[in-house]
Amino acid sequence: MTFDARGVPWLDLTVEGDPHPRRFDGMATALQYLLRVERLSDAAAHQLLETGEVGPPLARRAYVLQPLGT
Repeated sequence: MTFDARGVPWLDLTVEGDPHPRRFDGMATALQYLLRVERLSDAAAHQLLETGEVGPPLARRAYVLQPLGT
């Protein structure tokens, strides 16, 4: 896991079809984004947070969430 100067573990979200990852300062922020903006189901969002990946049939597209720099 990569930390910045303040000790924040940054996370990168890569979405199928989008070359630019989204960056989050923690799981809670990523979860809010996934539910509100990406409109993932609760089950799909939690699987992504737990395993780092989710895709069809739980989600319309493939999503990968990983610590910055991995």
